[in-house]
Amino acid sequence: MSIIEKAVDKLKNKDSSEDRPEDRARATAGFDHEELPAELAGASGSVNSASEEEYDYRDGRENTNEIVQLPVETLRQKGMLTRDKPRSRIAEEYRMVKRPLLRNIEGRGAAPVENPNLIMVTSSLQGEGKTFTAVNLAMSMTMEEGKTVLLVDSDFSKGTISGLLGISQDSPGLIDVLEDPEMDLGDAILHTDIPNLRVIPAGRLHERSTELLASKGMEDLMVEMANRYPDRIIIFDSPPLLLTTEASVLARLVGQIAFVISAEHTPKNVIDEALEHIGRDKVVGMLLNKTRQYIWDRYRYGYTYGYGYNQPGTGAG
Repeated sequence: MSIIEKAVDKLKNKDSSEDRPEDRARATAGFDHEELPAELAGASGSVNSASEEEYDYRDGRENTNEIVQLPVETLRQKGMLTRDKPRSRIAEEYRMVKRPLLRNIEGRGAAPVENPNLIMVTSSLQGEGKTFTAVNLAMSMTMEEGKTVLLVDSDFSKGTISGLLGISQDSPGLIDVLEDPEMDLGDAILHTDIPNLRVIPAGRLHERSTELLASKGMEDLMVEMANRYPDRIIIFDSPPLLLTTEASVLARLVGQIAFVISAEHTPKNVIDEALEHIGRDKVVGMLLNKTRQYIWDRYRYGYTYGYGYNQPGTGAG
């Protein structure tokens, strides 16, 4: 039995918990994604003007005319990680989750990883925790010295990140860059009031989003991201693997994948099927969401992280 299969079997045996959006996460162990509750789509934030003189970038132009003021209190109320609480329980949990990812980025993992700074967060189905995970992972990564994080909303059908972080739905995003050859990637990058956190929204709804994500233009854009911003950690909030073909295309282009599983909700055969959509050579971390660690912990999110490479004939390894 492979490493990840063992992790899945262990995870599926944990107690279930009631799913409440305000619950905080609990992470346990691990070696080297989620639809947020509907009410998060209305989270409020604000945008301030800023002078381009505040930023000095060597790697191309970015949209420095606006700075997104993150709705910290709303995030905190929903159990999200915020930088003003660096010693919170959820902050400690994500320190464990991110460490193996960082080791691979720094070239200190078990084996070399191509484009290790491109990290995709996904799941089998909707509602398992991928967006919750992607945002918290990005927040945790910003606490690293010398690291800049770019959070990319590549779930075109949902676009949850914009509503959560207080970004206007009219803001140009990834889909616009893919459609318009005259548009520079930097035109879609928004700065936030966290100095080392950038965001690329999903952009407007588009009837050909799947084709655009699967296009040569997207492949070229991913190469550009990896090379143009080599000192950045780029985190993609991806669609679920079994609901669209977009996630499979994206999985082929990234270096590392964080695969979110909902405790006592996602059947093992569904997990196996989803993993078949990921290349055999990919580094895949498995993260259990919404678990109960103790009998008195009825409403806490939980995470257990398994890690390995996909192996032929096993679905994961």
